[in-house]
Amino acid sequence: MELREYMSVRRAYNLVRQETESVCRLTFEEFAILCRLALVDSPMKTSDIAEYQGALRPTMTHRTNHLASLGYIDRDEGTIDRRNIVCSISDDGRKFANELASRTRAKIPVGQPLARTSADRICKYVDAMGSVYCTAGELVMLALYADETNNSTVTSLVERLGLLQPTVSMSVGALVEKELVVRVHIEGGSARSMYIVLTEKGFEIAEQIARKISRLVVRRRPRS
Repeated sequence: MELREYMSVRRAYNLVRQETESVCRLTFEEFAILCRLALVDSPMKTSDIAEYQGALRPTMTHRTNHLASLGYIDRDEGTIDRRNIVCSISDDGRKFANELASRTRAKIPVGQPLARTSADRICKYVDAMGSVYCTAGELVMLALYADETNNSTVTSLVERLGLLQPTVSMSVGALVEKELVVRVHIEGGSARSMYIVLTEKGFEIAEQIARKISRLVVRRRPRS
């Protein structure tokens, strides 16, 4: 998978999530679980889902509990080990995953990566992307890493990531404290006009994440 494809899908879903009613709003990782269960089309142990997403068991329990509370997945005790919960997607979950995939595809602007793909293909991308967890701060770093002009502002990052302005601002502030980015005054701009630039350390971390993304493989339709 190309970084541009990853960022295109993440931006689109961030926009979709903002427009989704709060009661049924899913994190990207929860959306990815639905896509994984829909594509596998058979029950999966929570431990296997946790391994797929590189998540701790308590984190996965929280995610699957939320999905189950919305009626999107069914959780049952394992037949051999009752401590091992088995999850399967419900009809409502499959319908909602398809709806989210369609809405995500519709949010990708013409000319951007995957703008002409299908909702089914988006679901496959989300499934693959679910194995690489990225915080809002890491998404900011990836956006800066991909910016060849090196003139990103908070405003431009908001547009490129589809995140809310407070989220981006707080993420940038945290990255500055960790010395992963710096603020550079824009010559001729106002006192508050700043470019956000990766430090050497930040660049190295963003590059490591980008390499993980480049190794993602999107499922293809089986040959007939």
